[in-house]
Amino acid sequence: MKKLQMVDLKSQYDKIKDTVNASIQEVLDTNTYINGPQVHQFQKNLEEYLDVKHVIPCANGTDALQIAMMGLGLKPGDEVITADFTFAATVEVIALLQLTPVLVDVNMFNMNISIEAIKKAITPKTKAIVPVHLFGRAANMEAIMQIAKEHNLYVIEDNAQAIGANCKFSDGTKKKAGVIGNVGATSFFPSKNLGCYGDGGAIFTNDDALAHTIRGIVNHGMYERYHHDVVGVNSRLDSIQAAVLNAKLPLLDEYNKARQNAARKYTAAFEGHKNIIAPSICEMCDCHVFHQYVLRILDADRDALMQYLLGKGIPCAIYYPIPLHSQKAYLDSRYKEDHFPVTNQLVKEVIALPMHTELDDEQIKFITDSVLEFLNK
Repeated sequence: MKKLQMVDLKSQYDKIKDTVNASIQEVLDTNTYINGPQVHQFQKNLEEYLDVKHVIPCANGTDALQIAMMGLGLKPGDEVITADFTFAATVEVIALLQLTPVLVDVNMFNMNISIEAIKKAITPKTKAIVPVHLFGRAANMEAIMQIAKEHNLYVIEDNAQAIGANCKFSDGTKKKAGVIGNVGATSFFPSKNLGCYGDGGAIFTNDDALAHTIRGIVNHGMYERYHHDVVGVNSRLDSIQAAVLNAKLPLLDEYNKARQNAARKYTAAFEGHKNIIAPSICEMCDCHVFHQYVLRILDADRDALMQYLLGKGIPCAIYYPIPLHSQKAYLDSRYKEDHFPVTNQLVKEVIALPMHTELDDEQIKFITDSVLEFLNK
């Protein structure tokens, strides 16, 4: 059996190396390392894929979130609601901009931000909601957009983990995650479903004026060289990373289907086990593209399971072991433990198994058999 990895980028690269190498060589031959034709082509390709008017590439996913908030003109003290159960980058940029983060609980079904918790958290100071499409599953954007409309709030989608996922609406229509709110942000970190070979990110919007503002912000506030019209940052996707992404974007749906297929096999192996809650798979809407495959372990020692798997050479991880409301950087007297019952339970139960495009049946069987061996002892 091939060695197990949490993400097997080498095997993925081996299948597309000729295309990737040729794309990178083109950059080297033309010496257009910043804002070269590869960047502009990727922007157009991703706009077409997502069916969005504007894609603005940038240096990484965290920058994408920060720049999206800067573009909306949020002011210090404005409250921004987001999920407690996610990676720190989401709340980090809120704090960096001197906005007021308002962390709320998630729901148990899909681990995404709770609609009821959002409603309870809204105050006269609330200006925006940041739903995170966690682990590759789209949040309930229809309900979130309705809340935002009722309270005149911005919606900033953190789509770092769910590019290619679909959000299905009650009228039967579908839209890609990340392009439904006022603005969306994503990451092209190498392990993402669409990953480059370094850092990279992008911002999405259908708002022409907002796109114009953001294009200035990513480039030192310049629209014309040495004319700084807005306060900006230096956050650009370099041409080599764009070349890699251009090679991989046509394969994104195939990659996501491979992840979904692996998830389907995982879940089938765990079906009915009293100690396991496996992620559900919606066959109708492609709402989950499985950036991570995350189990909940009930009435068993999750940490001992993790050590058991690692001892057998099976990579695994806990996303996320400490809620944001308990992190030293984000402690706030407003937060009470009973505000976060679901998050506080999930951090004790979740474990992520290997998930990538190159998983084969032999590997999946070894992994699932090992999980079941431990739990059935």
